[in-house]
Amino acid sequence: MKDARADVGSVSIAADRRSSVVGDYLALTKPRLNLLVVATSAAGYYLGAPLVRVLPMAAAVAGTALVAGGAAVLNQVYERDTDALMRRTRTRPLPDHRVTHGDAQRFGILLASAGIVCLMLLANVLAAALALITIVVYLFVYTPMKRRSSAATLVGAVPGALPPLIGWAAAHGTLSIGGLALFAIVFLWQIPHFMAIAWLYRDDYRQAGFPMLPVVEPDGRRTGRHAVIYASVLMPVSLAPTLVGVSGWAYFWIALALGTALIWLAARFATSRSDAAARRLFFGSIIYLPLIWASMIVFH
Repeated sequence: MKDARADVGSVSIAADRRSSVVGDYLALTKPRLNLLVVATSAAGYYLGAPLVRVLPMAAAVAGTALVAGGAAVLNQVYERDTDALMRRTRTRPLPDHRVTHGDAQRFGILLASAGIVCLMLLANVLAAALALITIVVYLFVYTPMKRRSSAATLVGAVPGALPPLIGWAAAHGTLSIGGLALFAIVFLWQIPHFMAIAWLYRDDYRQAGFPMLPVVEPDGRRTGRHAVIYASVLMPVSLAPTLVGVSGWAYFWIALALGTALIWLAARFATSRSDAAARRLFFGSIIYLPLIWASMIVFH
């Protein structure tokens, strides 16, 4: 009986270890961020497709998600030392030494390569090329630039906004004005969203040596101004899907209302520059994006 219990215990421990390893590798892909990639690339495909076909759409979304996951892993390989200095990132698998940087690097390259091949074979060359641009800008421009300039936020918004355009290109085969409008919406949305994050975690970024706007200018005036400017530009751009025939007029009025609310939250943050206002802007931006996409799809 003792031997049987010991065997059961050993099996349970081994299973727990395997589960922990799988969880660590999954965490490296930033699954919550990848959920946004999946949603926006699927929406881009749906809105750009003359006729939606489930399997090609699933292949395009899967390829985009693999590329985004691989890029996230490789970004963490590069930033493992600075991640160890920040409270919100020091328990990630790489700075916590639960995964070696060599294993993570191989994993990231495998995911990214598989995603590009998937898009090339099951979607089209244009979608695969956009995915490759996503990786190049994210890893070789944005990631090293983060340590040198606060302008990295704008550069980082480019690969962040490419998933819906990849989905559109996979379905439509071209970069038409409708797909570019989707790209612009996500690009502009990211700035007030990231300004709120940068303000809330400014001490972390200062500790790690990242020259984010709230670190370079602690009074927060430019941080708040950027949030208001980009939220204000986002308003008319978010109306473009109606004007170019992607969505109907019901979407137009919903986008107008959501855009007004986001500008108000950004203005409140710019005026007070408090953590509470930044937190409201952060959560408001999180609510804004799925509502805008859902409205666009429902009234397509």
